[in-house]
Amino acid sequence: MKQALDGLTILIPESRELDLFATMLEAEGATALRCPLVQILDLEDTAEAGAWIDQLIAGAFQDVVWLTGEGLRRLLPIAEKAGHRAAFVAALGKVRTITRGPKPARALRELGLSAQLPAATPTSQGVLDALAGEDIAGRPIGVQLYPGDGGLPLVASLRARGAHIFPVTPYRYASETDTAQVTGMIGALIAGEIGMIAFTSSPQVERLVAVAKSAGLETQLRDACARIDIASIGPVVEETLLRHGIKATLRPDTSFHLKPLVRAIVAAWSAR
Repeated sequence: MKQALDGLTILIPESRELDLFATMLEAEGATALRCPLVQILDLEDTAEAGAWIDQLIAGAFQDVVWLTGEGLRRLLPIAEKAGHRAAFVAALGKVRTITRGPKPARALRELGLSAQLPAATPTSQGVLDALAGEDIAGRPIGVQLYPGDGGLPLVASLRARGAHIFPVTPYRYASETDTAQVTGMIGALIAGEIGMIAFTSSPQVERLVAVAKSAGLETQLRDACARIDIASIGPVVEETLLRHGIKATLRPDTSFHLKPLVRAIVAAWSAR
């Protein structure tokens, strides 16, 4: 029986939900190629994250901004190891939680909590827009960042408005994972052997471009991406792609999760 994604070979970068995403695509008939672009690891030194948890428990913050669900999940075992898991969760329930998108909101729900101020647009600018009508001068705000400089403009903007910002980065990337395999996937893209790429996070984009650049294949990669469909899970990833001269051709309209992304992929492939 013919399936919606028959004939599609799709590259899906590594993520926490890699197997789930691959299974969903394969159930629709696609051939999913897993590519280990970014591996998320625990911190080697948790002292700073532990100190941030202690500050939260002590009531030092009025708000906490969550940029990723992974960030909250990685803080939990650090709190638990220190014997503070229950106090950490209780403290989270006492501050206003501000979320950039659905993933941190889902991580909060796993703890029986909810986002008090979800950004209407799941971007750092969306967080700034959510706070635009408030006087935050002098306000102590905890901000969960992710590795790299993606969240730093948000921190700079909040500080420029007078807020006291307490950042924490609760995990790290092992970005040198399987470079040879990534280079091979880039070669397959250039050769026209892959019909689509589906990105679910900005670091995946950054890593793919970095490997291509180091191999002298950046221009060829950009040309290959212009010939195929590029799926993005949401506007944050879309903005990252555009910074590297790559245009996303499809993404979910409003709900930036895996299921809507798969539906968008099916719709785009079926329309060919």
